[in-house]
Amino acid sequence: MVEKRKGGRGPVRERKARTAARGKTKQAKYVLRLYVAGISPRSEQAIRKLKAICDEHLAGRYDLQVIDIYQQPVLARDEQIVAAPTLIKKLPRPLRRLIGGMADEERVLVGLDLKSIEHRGRGGVSG
Repeated sequence: MVEKRKGGRGPVRERKARTAARGKTKQAKYVLRLYVAGISPRSEQAIRKLKAICDEHLAGRYDLQVIDIYQQPVLARDEQIVAAPTLIKKLPRPLRRLIGGMADEERVLVGLDLKSIEHRGRGGVSG
């Protein structure tokens, strides 16, 4: 038997609340910062690939700020950036960091919480 606390939520209400929270995440605005090291081919590829992923999966729901660590070293220091490219997902929470190229779309989607890790198959996600 499931015991209900006074003023608490029962199992059905908790399930509905979790489902509603997932729906809000799917509609949430994403605030992203991509730290790159100059205008190198690797930086340009990371920017291009990330914009394509965001346009496809977050159309109209994202704010992407590209920061060149050579032009704005204070921002890189404040965020403790040790490698570039590095993507930081500020919102929605939880904060996530993806370090390295953005060419692996599956890895980026998992890092942005747009795809669960179970769908990734073999291999891990650094996070």
